[in-house]
Amino acid sequence: MGMNVMDHTAHHTDDHTAHQAHHGHDHGGHAAGASWPTAAKATLHCLTGCAIGEILGMVIGTALMWGNVETMVLAITLAFVFGYSFTLFAVRRAGLDFKTAIKVALAADTVSIAVMELVDNGIIALTPGAMDAHLSDGLFWSALLGGFAVAFVITTPVNKWMIGRGKGHAVVHAYH
Repeated sequence: MGMNVMDHTAHHTDDHTAHQAHHGHDHGGHAAGASWPTAAKATLHCLTGCAIGEILGMVIGTALMWGNVETMVLAITLAFVFGYSFTLFAVRRAGLDFKTAIKVALAADTVSIAVMELVDNGIIALTPGAMDAHLSDGLFWSALLGGFAVAFVITTPVNKWMIGRGKGHAVVHAYH
């Protein structure tokens, strides 16, 4: 009359990667790093908020006839506001309280937005004539959009590295 005892240790592991795989949330695992599509999606999400804020800031600054520095400060500030807002609204919809949602948005997006803004605004500042171009000038839009494209290419590997280590946009995945 032997008693069969089932081994349940596989269900009580502290291995986060195994837990994610068990529940269908494996995003490449921390050891292997995040997938490129996951990193690209996170970067595109971030870029969308940044672009809306930055373009709005440029339009407002130009309409108010502000100087380049004031306009760029407004554009960068709004890029952060809109970039954080996209994540904030998503995690609030998932049920997080406002204070926790703000912490998640800051943890998820700060590095990504900072890299994106540094690259994008650096390109605009270094493109001859772009800082003095008007909204109706092709140079303004080509420098801005070109800056966004380069920022996407540079920020995607940064996001891939961070997500693969459980940081950056990876903190949002728990609330999807």
